[in-house]
Amino acid sequence: MNRKMSPQEQLEVIKRGSTEILIEEELLEKLVVSQKEGKPLRVKAGFDPTAPDIHIGHTVLLEKMSQFQELGHHVIFLIGDFTGLIGDPSGKNETRPPLTREEVIRNAATYREQIFKVLDPDRTEVAFNSTWMSAMKADEMIRLASLYTVARMLEREDFKSRFQNQTPISIHEFLYPLVQGYDSVALKADVELGGTDQRFNLIVGRELQREFGQRPQSLVFMPLLEGLDGVKKMSKSLGNYVGISEAPKDIFGKVMSISDDLMLRYYLLLSRLSLSELEDMKRALASGALHPKKAKEALALELTSRYWGEEQAAAAQAEFNQIFSQGGTPEDVPEMEIEDWPPEGLWLPGVLKEGGLVKSSGEAIRLIKQGGVRVDDRKWASADDKLPKGEYLIKAGKRRFVRVCPAEK
Repeated sequence: MNRKMSPQEQLEVIKRGSTEILIEEELLEKLVVSQKEGKPLRVKAGFDPTAPDIHIGHTVLLEKMSQFQELGHHVIFLIGDFTGLIGDPSGKNETRPPLTREEVIRNAATYREQIFKVLDPDRTEVAFNSTWMSAMKADEMIRLASLYTVARMLEREDFKSRFQNQTPISIHEFLYPLVQGYDSVALKADVELGGTDQRFNLIVGRELQREFGQRPQSLVFMPLLEGLDGVKKMSKSLGNYVGISEAPKDIFGKVMSISDDLMLRYYLLLSRLSLSELEDMKRALASGALHPKKAKEALALELTSRYWGEEQAAAAQAEFNQIFSQGGTPEDVPEMEIEDWPPEGLWLPGVLKEGGLVKSSGEAIRLIKQGGVRVDDRKWASADDKLPKGEYLIKAGKRRFVRVCPAEK
C-alpha cells in the first residue's frame, strides 16, 4: 500500500483505461483498510497458456498489474495450466479444443520468461491453478459444481446463443467458469483483473468466494486492445499483433504503422506517461505544436525500450529513420538465391511470396497495382512484367526487403 498516495488517488490510477470497476465503492473501502492496516491487497489476473507468445494486447492487463505493484499491492500472475486443459469457451460459438498437457507446459514456460519484461519479478507471485485443482477430489468437484445452476450458466451470452441455436455445449465447458472462479477462492483474491470478455467468469469468482465465506473480490475490467488494423482484437492468428519478444526493429516499425487515433488509445492503455502528461500531449497535438509522427515515435521508443532496453530501442529508432526518413535500407536484408532463373525472367509476385514479403501471390499483385513495390528504388508498374536475370533489392510496402540474385554454380 502506497502511503504517499491516498486511497482515492490510488483508485484514480486503477481506473485509468478501465471500462468498469465492480464495485467501485467496495474497492475504495478495501484501499482505505489496506492503507490503514499496512496490508497490501491481493491482486490476481489469470492467463491461460494458449499460445507461446505474449503480444501487447496481453500487456494491457500486465500494465494494470504493474500499476498495482507501484501502489504497493501484492500481484499474482496466475497461469491457468489446469483451465487450459479445459479450453476457455468465452465468446466461442462452438466447443473449443482443449490444449494437450505438453502444449500447456511448453507455453507456460515461455510466459514466465516474458512477463518480467513488464512486471517486477521481485514483487510478483507466479501461481499455477493445477496446484489446487489437480489435488481436488471428485466429491469436492461435485460440491463445487453444485454451487452453480445450469440456468445461471445459460445467462452467459455465448452459452445462451449456442443453446438457442442447438449448437452443442459440452459439460466440461461449464466447468471452466467454475474453476476460474474457484481460483479466486484458493488465492483469497481481493481484486481480480480481466478483459471485458471475461465478465461472466470473474463474477462467478465473486459469488463462489461468498459461498466459501470470503469477502467477494472487486473486479477491474480492461478493454480488449485493437490490433494494428485498428478494427479487430489484436491476435496473432489475424497477423495484426505486436509480439513483445519480436525483434526491436519490428516492434518499433509496427507501432509506427498504426493510425493517429489508435496511437492515442495505445498511449492510454500501454504508456507509462501520467494522465496529466497525456492531456498535455493531446493539447499539443490538437494545436499543431506536436506532430503526430513525433508522438508516435515517442510511443514506439517507450514500448521497444520496455521490452528490449534503451540501447536496442535507440538502434531500432535509428534504423527506422534511416530507412523511412532518409531512404536507406536495413543492414540485415535477407537474401534469396535463385537456382533456376527462367529465360523469360522471374515473375515478381512469386518472388515476393517466396521471400516472405507477402502471404500470397494475390496480395503481391494487389500491392504492385497500388504502387507499393519497388525494385532497386524503381516503382514496379505491372505484375505481368518479369525480372531479367541479375541482382535486385526489392522493397514491398514500407519496411519489407529482400535481395534477389542468381545462385552461384
